[in-house]
Amino acid sequence: MTEKNSADNDFDSPWKEALEVYFPQFMQLLFPKAYAEIDWSRKHEFLDTELQKIVRDADSGRTHTDKLVKVYTLSGEETWVLIHVEIQGKAGKGFNKRMYHYNYRLLDYYPDRKIISFAVLTNQRNCQSLGCYKNELWGMKLRFDFPVINLQNWRDKFAELEANPNPFSLVILAQLIAHNTEDNQQKFNHKFQLIRLLYQRGYEKQDVLELFRFIDWMLLLPKELELQINDEIIRIETETKMAYVTSFERFAIEKGEAIGEVRGEAKGEAKTLLKLFKLKFGLVPDWVEEKVNSATVVQLDLWVERILTAESFDSLFEKEIK
Repeated sequence: MTEKNSADNDFDSPWKEALEVYFPQFMQLLFPKAYAEIDWSRKHEFLDTELQKIVRDADSGRTHTDKLVKVYTLSGEETWVLIHVEIQGKAGKGFNKRMYHYNYRLLDYYPDRKIISFAVLTNQRNCQSLGCYKNELWGMKLRFDFPVINLQNWRDKFAELEANPNPFSLVILAQLIAHNTEDNQQKFNHKFQLIRLLYQRGYEKQDVLELFRFIDWMLLLPKELELQINDEIIRIETETKMAYVTSFERFAIEKGEAIGEVRGEAKGEAKTLLKLFKLKFGLVPDWVEEKVNSATVVQLDLWVERILTAESFDSLFEKEIK
């Protein structure tokens, strides 16, 4: 995995894929009224070609995802659902107009189709002014209303989302964590909890792999913590006897280089630290050598910082990171 800062995370790609894999579940979780009126026994279809006719002028660096999906209502009516997900940035002043623009341009191209627009905002603190475009002058009135889901309003629903078996709840949780957690250790704890939920919910293997990929994509961690995540996954799969992720070839290839690099770094740093111990304290007990050789890079870095002031091995390890 390529290491990035959270501000540079590519949330656009996982959202696109998650919508394609779990579109019914997305609708059920975020737009339940519409979900209840769609005939899911008839196959839905993604209309990427049609959508490109109206978004071809969008810049390549946009931080939103657009999907156009053909569904059928229970009454048999063909309906096109335009999903707009505003991912990293906050919706600007032109957001409402842009939503209207997309809708009427689709109607321009396809006047016989019914077009329904929905919006999801992942990092917007206040959506009170969003969801309505109005144009009014000299007796002419135009009003376009569309549903808007603000994921930041779900920050207090972590327990509810964790208990919800809908697989898209994990995508929502991963996105909320990515936006609201800067501390890498906290992010590690959240990521591990989400991965554990994959196994506890009893999903099929393919669902575990798909959802793991979305979570892993959204919650990037430093190499040292990625190594720990990998070890935890191995432990979970050993306990549950469900070798899903660790047996997945793509996972092994992507993780292998980073894991090998971290282990090599730790081995070299441990060797250097033991030399420093011998220079300062003389004899190095077997238990200390064992402790150093099994330590993480984070622990080794901490002990290197302390060795200049430590008076004994006990004081050196007094506040070690567990």
